[in-house]
Amino acid sequence: MAGCVVFGLSAMTMGCAQSAEEAAPVAPALAPTAEVGRPIGEPQVGTASYYARHFTGRRTASGARFDPGSDTVAHRTLPFGTVVRVTNLRNGLTTTGTVQDRGPWTRGRIVDLSPRIAQHLDMMRSGVAPVEIVPVELAEAPE
Repeated sequence: MAGCVVFGLSAMTMGCAQSAEEAAPVAPALAPTAEVGRPIGEPQVGTASYYARHFTGRRTASGARFDPGSDTVAHRTLPFGTVVRVTNLRNGLTTTGTVQDRGPWTRGRIVDLSPRIAQHLDMMRSGVAPVEIVPVELAEAPE
């Protein structure tokens, strides 16, 4: 009897499952050097640095807590939530980040990056690098 109940339940749930053809395809993760997003804003060229570890857990200007493993970017004027493509001009490595903070406040720098982004761009050893940043997805205006 119990076997019939199990068989009946499994037969009913199989009708709800999606076939392989119906399932949405999973997009592969982008490699740091992959072309990421089409430009929707003017490129900016300048020097980037990255956040020191002692900022971990502190609140960013957007209110989020800073996580060194995040894709956080600090920019002086781009709206919070804007996704930017960041390219290290020394080696051509490219990745994206999201504006969640204001800065940098050091003269001559245009962007501060989380350590995760800096690692993707291979700039951990130097600490700073010439970069190009391009907005690829603007944040939606708050209602």
